[in-house]
Amino acid sequence: MRKMDHYGLRLCKFQAELFEKSIEIADCSSKIFIRRFMLSDLAKRMDTEGFLFSATDIIDATSEIESQYGLSDYGTEKFGREEIYWTGYIYRYWAYTTEKSSKQVYKIVKPEELRNLYFPYHSLDPAQAIERIKEAKGILDEDDIKRGVEILREVRRRNKNHEKYYVGIKESQKE
Repeated sequence: MRKMDHYGLRLCKFQAELFEKSIEIADCSSKIFIRRFMLSDLAKRMDTEGFLFSATDIIDATSEIESQYGLSDYGTEKFGREEIYWTGYIYRYWAYTTEKSSKQVYKIVKPEELRNLYFPYHSLDPAQAIERIKEAKGILDEDDIKRGVEILREVRRRNKNHEKYYVGIKESQKE
């Protein structure tokens, strides 16, 4: 599992802004735009190092998706600005930190699922939101399990120290 860094955060922001701008630019529904993007050549390039060093802006990115798939006015339902921004950010954060392709992440969680999770999870750290989604789907990685074991060990250690402290107070009160 890769740690989030400055480069990864810039990718997350770019994808989130692209998704948000799609509300105005794309004629198709948000779900269609997201599907097209997540399966696009552009997303594949974002999955590899060096994307931010190319001269691609949001308008160019949208044009690239349209040239790959053609124009579409299929569907009319658009996500809210905050929902779609968060969706784009979470998808990229997930792909970047787990080193999975956009296509792999898209297969795990669809846009409508993320939209439904926006209100309960949008205030969480992206890593926590992703971890909860993976837990709910029963797809924890080996790194997630190791991290969970480490947390449990720390909790047990603290509880033992906590018990020793209170036992020591009770014994001193008896005297």
